[in-house]
Amino acid sequence: TMGGGNKDLEVEFGGITADNVEQLRKLNAACFPVSYNENYYREVVKRQNDDLNKFAYWNGFVIGAVCTRVEPIPESTNNRSRLYIMTLGVLAAYRGRNVGTKLIGSILEYFESNRNVGELTTVDEIVLHVQTSNDDAIRFYTTRFGFEQGEMVENYYRRIDPPHCYVLSKKLR
Repeated sequence: TMGGGNKDLEVEFGGITADNVEQLRKLNAACFPVSYNENYYREVVKRQNDDLNKFAYWNGFVIGAVCTRVEPIPESTNNRSRLYIMTLGVLAAYRGRNVGTKLIGSILEYFESNRNVGELTTVDEIVLHVQTSNDDAIRFYTTRFGFEQGEMVENYYRRIDPPHCYVLSKKLR
């Protein structure tokens, strides 16, 4: 049983590969109002970085995932980069059990442990876009992890309402 008192769900992490990426498609379809194109899935599989792209498993089932990439900071003239959270999804039945917290926490821990190694040496911040109406996500990132809510980007999304998003970011150095 899940035991009403214990809000914390014991999860294990696992990598996203060509063999299991179909599970990521199903999870994303269940979690998000937008659908992601083939390039998104190809990119995640090709990267094979289990530290930045991972599933959360509970009892052997995929219940959540986070997908992150290292990318240049736009308009950066000094070759600095950022971690960009493409997606963080947790199945509705498992929300509020710290699954998302553990996934994002694991990304931040990976950065802290490897901040002076390889591609992370140029990373200064972690960033994502959040639909303006998604109060739960905005609260999650700002209160739990100290992200700052930045500018609004108009018409960032196609085919969903509202189409606008906020940029949420956190300085890492």
